[in-house]
Amino acid sequence: MNKKVVIIVSSVIAVVAVAAVAGFLIFGKNNSYRLLKIFEFEGTGSVERPEIGELEPYENMVLESGDTVSLKKGKMVVRADEDKFIYFEDDTSVILNAEGNKSSSRITIDLLNGAISNDIQNKLNDESYYEINTPNSTMSVRGTVFRVWMYEKDGVKYTKVSVFDGEVVTRLVYKDGTVSDEEVSVQKGKEVIIYEDGDTTAYLTDPTEIDYEELPDDVIELLIDVIDDGRVLIPTQEELKALLAKSKTVNFMYNGQVFATQTVTKGSTATVPALMPASSGSWDWDFSKPIEEDTDIEWK
Repeated sequence: MNKKVVIIVSSVIAVVAVAAVAGFLIFGKNNSYRLLKIFEFEGTGSVERPEIGELEPYENMVLESGDTVSLKKGKMVVRADEDKFIYFEDDTSVILNAEGNKSSSRITIDLLNGAISNDIQNKLNDESYYEINTPNSTMSVRGTVFRVWMYEKDGVKYTKVSVFDGEVVTRLVYKDGTVSDEEVSVQKGKEVIIYEDGDTTAYLTDPTEIDYEELPDDVIELLIDVIDDGRVLIPTQEELKALLAKSKTVNFMYNGQVFATQTVTKGSTATVPALMPASSGSWDWDFSKPIEEDTDIEWK
């Protein structure tokens, strides 16, 4: 009888131990964030992990809270949970801090240099937050699409926040680390610039209309994607037309039928489709040639 008790108790202890180890592996040391990974990557970059050092990034790489993620050149998209995407631009570095669970997700991004676009597809609940910090500002959102760009010119540090959908609440961060009590709301279709010249940290102006013509091509492509997905409405038809005017359609034709389609930013190049329509032949096109208008490319 005692042996049975010992066996049962031992089995329970073993099950608890396995569950504890599994929980540690899934949630990390402090019940850290459930999903944080590199969703897309091509080019050159790095992941700096505390106590380990520099790692080579790769697609589907699982990240940890505290990682410093950098893109030197190319394309990188980081995915947090199932519905938050962070798009890196060239020469961008961030420190990612993410923890919580499904009902309480807490994400803080320290933008060290460069620019990121953020696509938060579902509104956060009251127990969750998503914040981005730069040396001269901090911003929080509830669910939106927006870009943050940190740059320096003539010794002055700037943070530019452009909101494409939703709302971003910004506050100044002074040189001594204190945060202003005043909040400035940046609404959909508006942008604001914060500057720090060594003595003063302030808003350059009140929020103004976004100049879509000044946005990089990869940001334009992101906006076109989310517009096509039906999740973002550009504030005015004029702005929408200006944005879509930069987008051109490339049809790859085979035997008079559309084999594949690409959306290409005006002035950039099309890419060779991954699949071929036939075992022999090739696309009748110089793929180093910029696309300036809607174009059909024939297989010959």
